[in-house]
Amino acid sequence: MTVPAPPVSLPDPRPARVGIQLQPQHAAYSEIRRACAQAEELGADVVFNWDHFFPLYGESEGKHFECWTMLGAFAEATERVEIGALVTCNSYRNPQLLADMARTVDHISHGRLILGIGSGWFEKDYDRYGYEFGTPGGRLDALDRDLPLIKSRLAQLNPPPTRHIPVLVGGGGERKTLRIVAEQGDIWHGFGDAHTVAHKHRVLDQWCAKVGRDPLAIERSAGVSHKNPATSAESLYAMGTRLFTVGVSGPAYDLGPLRDLLAWRDGRNRASNRR
Repeated sequence: MTVPAPPVSLPDPRPARVGIQLQPQHAAYSEIRRACAQAEELGADVVFNWDHFFPLYGESEGKHFECWTMLGAFAEATERVEIGALVTCNSYRNPQLLADMARTVDHISHGRLILGIGSGWFEKDYDRYGYEFGTPGGRLDALDRDLPLIKSRLAQLNPPPTRHIPVLVGGGGERKTLRIVAEQGDIWHGFGDAHTVAHKHRVLDQWCAKVGRDPLAIERSAGVSHKNPATSAESLYAMGTRLFTVGVSGPAYDLGPLRDLLAWRDGRNRASNRR
């Protein structure tokens, strides 16, 4: 898709929010839980984990824990912070089962779940756990097919979710992923520098126009640099991003980048409120 060069067309009035991804690798669960509690105490808006079965870096057969079981525990271990996966792999669970899992964690957390989801990409997970890897296009088609099934099941469950569970879709594909976001997502999460993210925002805005969706209905989210989170966040904020997430790995979960990002968030929101 050919995209013109102008910046994001409409400013997003939402305040800046900060997330941390506690990567559940190379750590005992007690260390992960401690980091989750500390992140909430520091003032994070969202605590994410990820949905894999093996570490993505470091010792390839190192310690690792399952995503959704952990989210249920996070729901009990916290009181304020939103929780979610960045992101759930759509291939690993029946979509109607996933809807029931999400509804259950929504209730345990009293309405603090974000349903982060993507099409999946880590071939080792598929091979070792017996899932068919297929093709990137096929996995995206499955995500496109399954999101309406998830939403349909959520609407049928008794009791229903405590709120509309926000759907965060991760991925940057311009022909399929961003079209899926425009049609079915509440939050889009991507990666890259400000120029890359601004380009993706313009593509997403174009898809919103095609499907009749208000672009401001979709919160823009991005990962930020671990080394310079505030600088990274400031440049992304100017492009329309409002949710900024830094990832940290075990066994020693260094929350220094989170502290820096939170200080930036508070200053940025104060400056916006003065306008």
